[in-house]
Amino acid sequence: MGPDPHASAETSLGEMHASIAVPAGAAWWRKLLAFVGPGGMVAVGYMDPGNWATDIAGGSQFGYALLSVVLLSNAMAIVLQALAARLGVGAGMDLAQACRARYPMPVNIALWLLCEIAIIACDLAEVIGTAIALKLLFAIPLFWGAALTAIDVVLVMLLMHRGFRALEAFVFALLALIFACFAVQMLLAAPSLHGVLAGFVPQARIARDPQALYLAIGILGATVMPHNLYLHSSIVQTRAYSRSAGGKREALKFAVTDSTVALMLALFINAAILILAAAVFHAHGRFDVAEIEQAYELLAPMLGVGAASLLFAVALLASGINSTVTATLAGQIVMEGFLHLRMPPWARRLLTRGIAIVPVLVVTALYGDHGTAKLLVLSQVLLSMQLPFAVIPLLRMVGDRKLMGELVSPRWLQALAWLIAAVIVVLNLKLLADTLSG
Repeated sequence: MGPDPHASAETSLGEMHASIAVPAGAAWWRKLLAFVGPGGMVAVGYMDPGNWATDIAGGSQFGYALLSVVLLSNAMAIVLQALAARLGVGAGMDLAQACRARYPMPVNIALWLLCEIAIIACDLAEVIGTAIALKLLFAIPLFWGAALTAIDVVLVMLLMHRGFRALEAFVFALLALIFACFAVQMLLAAPSLHGVLAGFVPQARIARDPQALYLAIGILGATVMPHNLYLHSSIVQTRAYSRSAGGKREALKFAVTDSTVALMLALFINAAILILAAAVFHAHGRFDVAEIEQAYELLAPMLGVGAASLLFAVALLASGINSTVTATLAGQIVMEGFLHLRMPPWARRLLTRGIAIVPVLVVTALYGDHGTAKLLVLSQVLLSMQLPFAVIPLLRMVGDRKLMGELVSPRWLQALAWLIAAVIVVLNLKLLADTLSG
């Protein structure tokens, strides 16, 4: 199937590889704390501004009904991210490196291009979301707000210079701010508990209604991020755990615990956005709210609390900044893994950021302040279409005993993961057929 499966010219995320100490012989909770971090960085991608667009549209149009989709997609994310961590720990390679070692060059080039398209689609959502937040909070025009997001390259470099823990601390601080903003908004909105619980039960009408299905696939695309699988398989290796069989097993246990807990936080945020839209807009007959700016303008008057809109915009800004930081890192990992580019870290980040942000600036300049909600939802559907091209290689890698050794994925987990992959492919084919048929 190609060259030696363990062939890798360099370690993943070279300058940060195994840079965070894991205390040997310490209590389990101290070891767990050493592993806490990658899960939060991965969770960022599951609550980016693209999620806001799809969740607001879903909540205002269909009430609590699409909460079941949020729950299902989060469960899928937990399984897939656990497999990404398994690959990083078990094979000692990130997904891009593993693909390069296993597949012919034409296949790798195709996978790299598809992943770059996914990162651009993700960036479209993140940059527009950040630009909207800057406009709402500081009256900065949309285009210049989008241009300002390029500063995140400098931010990543400054934080990485201080060590990977500094980058993780920054991300966690913004996650805490987002959580606090939505906790307050949930209290203000006072949603129907019965409605929320009923919304978590799957409903047949989601599959029957083309608009509901379109939003459902958008939520799936917004939740399970293709580039997050590459990111997670790399950053779990920043821990200096023992590379023995026992050390790897312990590292995998802590890494999966970290990502699962962090993704439950992401579930709360995503559900909170949809619940807020359902409780405030849908419940009062406003089924047409689909844009972030609309939601911002209506929240304060409909809730009767001026701070509601401010909290919403602050959380949006924190979400956008966090997402662009992690997407920049993912872009570097993908380019290094597939292409083995030998460049200084700052140049690699600048290049990957440039590839992603230039199309975003062009689109923002063309569309201006109009149509951003449609662009956001469309970007998430595009992400969903890219998912199989990241998920299927991942499943093949973690099921390969030669590559994974003792940490090869057990049969029950492989079966579950392939079922998830099948659901993703079928939903995407359904979406494609509906789109082509108009």
